[in-house]
Amino acid sequence: MYQRGSASIWKAVWQSRAKACPQVFESKGGLRVSDVPVLIQQLRGVKVLGAEVKQGNVIERKGHIFQVLKTQHTQQGRGGATIQVELRDVQSGLKSTERLRTSEAIERVFVDEKSFTFLYHDGDSAILMEPTTFEQLEVPKILFGNGAAYLSDGLLVTVQFFDGKPLSAAVPSRVTCTVVEAEPSFKGQTATPVYKKVLLQNGRHVMVPPFISTGSQIVIDTTDDTYVTRAKD
Repeated sequence: MYQRGSASIWKAVWQSRAKACPQVFESKGGLRVSDVPVLIQQLRGVKVLGAEVKQGNVIERKGHIFQVLKTQHTQQGRGGATIQVELRDVQSGLKSTERLRTSEAIERVFVDEKSFTFLYHDGDSAILMEPTTFEQLEVPKILFGNGAAYLSDGLLVTVQFFDGKPLSAAVPSRVTCTVVEAEPSFKGQTATPVYKKVLLQNGRHVMVPPFISTGSQIVIDTTDDTYVTRAKD
């Protein structure tokens, strides 16, 4: 996967291995994919080892395109090392679990990733805005997974596209949240600090140090819903 602004470098690197296949689609929200710079240029035919498959990758297997949701490496004695992957069929949305040999050749499909600004919730959908063209895009909140709880006005998020359609979406790995409910702490309760549970404005509970109080702004790691530090003023 390459980042925004590196299209020319990417094309030069992979030109000898695959052909770019630009597609032009129209999304439900009215965003013309053709207006998004170098959006949707898939490069197929790139082989990677099973051991190199990571969460978030998109692979082609048995004639279907899958997004890798989870990976777990295992050792099966004489059978050698394998990697267990949880996959989601891009077309049907169905999930499945498979085992790949770490030395197995897997065909990876590269997709494009673009930044959007979150605007508001609309039922089960999130309304996003392309910050350059101001065009709006509607995506199912389920694409954000557990990260959907951290969507807030103005938050910069990323969306992966495949064949002109949103494939997955993600919030930043760290966001600032407000504590709306916390038990008071008293000095001298214990010899060592004991973490306590607080409620965030998005309804999530997290464990924080005793000095955090109601109204505090704290930084949360959205990958595992854990406290990082108190936000700077």
